Amino acid sequence: MSAISLSNIQKTFGANAPVIRNLNLEIGAHEFCVFLGPSGCGKSTLLRIVAGLEDQTDGDVTIGGRLMNGVPAAGRGVAMVFQSYALFPHMSVYENMAFGLKLAKTPKAEVDRKVREAARVLQLDTLLERKPRQLSGGQRQRVAIGRAIVREPGVFLFDEPLSNLDAALRGQTRIEIARLHQRFAQASVVYVTHDQIEAMTLADKIVLLHAGADTQRLGSIAQIGAPLELYHRPRSRFVAGFIGSPRMNFLDGEVDAIAQDGVHVRLERSDTTLRVLVDGARLTRGQPVTLGIRPEHIRLHGDAQTLAVRSLITEQLGEHSYVHVECADGTLIAKAPGDVSIRNGEPLALRVPADACHLFDQEGLALTRTAATETQAVALHMS
Repeated sequence: MSAISLSNIQKTFGANAPVIRNLNLEIGAHEFCVFLGPSGCGKSTLLRIVAGLEDQTDGDVTIGGRLMNGVPAAGRGVAMVFQSYALFPHMSVYENMAFGLKLAKTPKAEVDRKVREAARVLQLDTLLERKPRQLSGGQRQRVAIGRAIVREPGVFLFDEPLSNLDAALRGQTRIEIARLHQRFAQASVVYVTHDQIEAMTLADKIVLLHAGADTQRLGSIAQIGAPLELYHRPRSRFVAGFIGSPRMNFLDGEVDAIAQDGVHVRLERSDTTLRVLVDGARLTRGQPVTLGIRPEHIRLHGDAQTLAVRSLITEQLGEHSYVHVECADGTLIAKAPGDVSIRNGEPLALRVPADACHLFDQEGLALTRTAATETQAVALHMS
């Protein structure tokens, strides 16, 4: 079994504020878990703690039911793929992939079988005699992954393995890693990235981490869940703004009314009032709130719950376009069809569906839907 348990993990460097605080996490066998967050949130540090390359200040690390506190990296049954390829330049692809097995005194026939099998899976079988300098960036990263695969560890650790690749290679290698995970039997995967697209497409579970002052105030973990859970049901404004590309639009306002059909929000700099289908039981009239809506949920035209705006610029990307607009309360981005034709400066009436809006209180915490507002949201979505 390769389940990982992190209990009350703390990490502080010197006398500075904690980088990781009050972190508790369970990662199941064969689960693909992604550590996601902004720079400085401690995601690579946390990965190194799991690997045994960094000691936690406090707390326990358990892998496969075995307490790993004080156990060196070599004794943890993990394999790590780094951001830099870390290949031996004087060795061939075959020798690089076989190096760890030879150190472990694996029989020569077994080494050959494992290396050639991994090379076949990674489409490196015709490159085994080449040196790293004769490979592309994507091929070098696959060699680094192959070096980890041949060890058949219980846990695979990836520290931003795609950040040195161009966009096309990132997409291709991301699919290869996802396919490899299906072949890992009971092995767990822990993957660090700052790219939320990688996290959304690869993860069974995302662990979104806070950074800086939020870590000290709220603890390290902002939210844990499946990718679509974080996308559709963010627990805070931070989560809502970090998950999704482009980021969620935010408009400041105050509670105008609390009714059975949801919370009515008057925007800060205009007389516009928008309805949001959330439970307003803990709100009061006049209370400051923030309304959020994703670009893909805004409609360019509508006759219900609209927002008067003026177009600024349109990014035409082929399959779809992003229309940047300005209103009295700020700037927004709306997703539109790729062939949309909008003049710069053109006035528009954006439809802002009540069932697609999110609402956050003064502390940045999300308000949830009641059973009644959830039913209304479904009805509105289907109409």
